[in-house]
Amino acid sequence: MTPAILFDADGYVLDGPKLMGRQAAGHGFLRAAVRGHAGRPIHALTPHRAAAEKFRDVVLGLDPRAQPRWVPSSRLAGVADRGVLYRPDANIVTHARERLRIGAERYSVCGVTHTLSSHGPAEALADMVAGPVMPWDALICTSTAARTFVEHLLSEQEDYLAWRFGQRLATPRPQLPVIPLGVHCEDFAFTEADRAAARLRLGLAPDEVAALFAGRLTFNGKIHPFQMYTALEQAARATGRKLVLIQAGRFPNAAIEQAYRSAVVQWAPSVRAVFVDGGDFQLFASAWRASDIFVSLSDNIQETFGITPLEAMACGLPVLVSDWNGYKDTVRDGIDGFRIPTWAPAPGAGAEMALDFETFTHNYDYFLSRTSTATSVEAQPLLERLTGLVESPELRRSLGEAGRARARGEFDWAVVYRRYEELWRELGEIRARGAAEPALRLQAAPKASPIRPDPFTAFGHYPTHHVGPATRVRAVARANGKTYATLVAHTMHQGWRSEPELVGRTLAACGGEGTTVQRLAELLREPVPAVLERVARLAKLELVILAPGEGAD
Repeated sequence: MTPAILFDADGYVLDGPKLMGRQAAGHGFLRAAVRGHAGRPIHALTPHRAAAEKFRDVVLGLDPRAQPRWVPSSRLAGVADRGVLYRPDANIVTHARERLRIGAERYSVCGVTHTLSSHGPAEALADMVAGPVMPWDALICTSTAARTFVEHLLSEQEDYLAWRFGQRLATPRPQLPVIPLGVHCEDFAFTEADRAAARLRLGLAPDEVAALFAGRLTFNGKIHPFQMYTALEQAARATGRKLVLIQAGRFPNAAIEQAYRSAVVQWAPSVRAVFVDGGDFQLFASAWRASDIFVSLSDNIQETFGITPLEAMACGLPVLVSDWNGYKDTVRDGIDGFRIPTWAPAPGAGAEMALDFETFTHNYDYFLSRTSTATSVEAQPLLERLTGLVESPELRRSLGEAGRARARGEFDWAVVYRRYEELWRELGEIRARGAAEPALRLQAAPKASPIRPDPFTAFGHYPTHHVGPATRVRAVARANGKTYATLVAHTMHQGWRSEPELVGRTLAACGGEGTTVQRLAELLREPVPAVLERVARLAKLELVILAPGEGAD
């Protein structure tokens, strides 16, 4: 199955000023999709031609032999031809609402989780309960942790609606499969010569052991580095080895950069600090190749998966991570690396934090900081595991080899994308079986979402009269296509112009005595709605005179 991929460059392209994990994931997905289509057309759903052209450029940049195609967003039948719409976030309810216009059974909508802790994703998930989401839709959860959160929020929203309406309503849920994000393992393959060159480029001595952290360098929005710094300092003193900490990524601003540079000097004075700009892709690659250990002590609730440990595994690096979020799924403790136990306040302890965030007393960054600084890893196990990795090249090698094999076998994008395709086929089968399910009441489904109404229905009580099929239309004297062209040449009338030749034929078809909108549509061989809208605008330009017809208001 070849889906229609909802495309906006911000979700897939890596050349923006603020690189986020969702963009890296989107780019990896698109690479896998282009490769997986192997000669078949690959379709983008987007409202504007400029975005479609960007999609074409990106796809052809990945594979000059690819066949990019554009499905305009308003062509819902084009989505139905594909069978499934994929969007790179959790907001599947938006497209489920759009789908009502051609039928809820016409195609599946599939999204994927990323950050779930901000207001937007949480509201999108809650909307699924009462929204027109069907069992043949899916929200891919990138980790067990993500699915647990989604299931909890859906249950809470169902309880809320049961209270609100005085009864529990049976609403279908989408499928919630756990499918991880992937990595393109070939990007992380390198030789010993590559490694030697990378270490030389970063100025690493042969007797230095390099620990790597890769990711956004922001202590509020990503990972607070304090425990990483102190553990490395203690490991350096305990082993007597020369340790280097490579921090590869981007700082959001100069103040945060200064905070990092001063913190590592204060809390890890025995560890040599190297900072690598994540925007320099060649230098960033050198950081991966030059390192001996990967460290990521995630403590942040905005993290649902965590791609960098998989990238480290693809490099053959042993990984030292917190027992947190998606790391629980990807890193096998004692096999690919080590997961360090974590502590956080018990459920119920964050009600005040939630209130401050909901009321905008604290912004999102403060909210994340307040939770992450209350989350810790156990210091003694961390030091023991880190010390063991520093002292034992053999341990690093064995864990790294196991991680590399796991990354290639289970998390390479070629493997993960096949799981996406299998899911989409399953959704098609569920849709074929479920379209006739009486409990879904599809025959009674509305033709559009009530929050996206026909404006002339929702505000139909505003005008004195309505322009309808029975409305009579008479052209004023000397009204023709040329007159129309002169009027709409002004900027104020350029928004919804028709071709002057078509307007000329419309005016001529009115005849001397005028005719109805219905008859005009028949004469012009056009749909009534198209002619009706054109006539209404011609009345605005005072090129036609309208009058109620028989049975019209």
